[in-house]
Amino acid sequence: MSIFAALDVYHDIAPRSAAMNMAIDEALLESARVPSVRFYRWQSPALSFGYFGRFADVADYADERDLVRRWTGGGIVFHGEDLTYSIVIPANDPVFAESSTFIYEKIHCALVAALSGMGKCAIVAGGVDPGSVAVAMRTAVSASGYRCFANPVRADVMLNHRKVAGAAQRRTRAGLLQQGSIQGVALGNGLAERFAQALSANCSERRINQEIFNRARELAQCKYGTESWLRKR
Repeated sequence: MSIFAALDVYHDIAPRSAAMNMAIDEALLESARVPSVRFYRWQSPALSFGYFGRFADVADYADERDLVRRWTGGGIVFHGEDLTYSIVIPANDPVFAESSTFIYEKIHCALVAALSGMGKCAIVAGGVDPGSVAVAMRTAVSASGYRCFANPVRADVMLNHRKVAGAAQRRTRAGLLQQGSIQGVALGNGLAERFAQALSANCSERRINQEIFNRARELAQCKYGTESWLRKR
């Protein structure tokens, strides 16, 4: 069963800097009126780490990867060969009233359905007890140097006993942002399209408008691209 009654889909195929990718996600969260999913790429090998992470745990990668601190939580994620996505749920949508745990699981159930359509026998890890995802995430981010794909938590997506998809969230008055990464599976065969269709039977293709780009550039310059944000902890 679809999660969303309607869904805007952004295939943002232009490779972007790590700071700009994070900034566009936040700009979409600020402006969204209906749920949306954005699929995006990186202009160079990148590394994102959670809001509560320590810069010291990623500093050694600074010479080889484009580093950025996410606004969402979670651990260290390497980007470049993955399919990265963000889902925005505005506060006026009924799904926003659900728990973060429920949303995390349902989005990953949709991803499992998409992978199943490609002949992949993926599963959602564990069943989800109330609060278990949040507890696991808090435990994970407290571990020094935590790497998301080496440490699956409940409701992550598993394939052949390996984690292939994880995500992190941020909830504000405007809505909920979930940023996720899919790794270690063939990304062809229309995976992004299948995922979007599993999220909603009523998908509309959209392009990011100039207003969102302008706001994102501002956020990239004043926030995500700054040393003060990167070294916040």
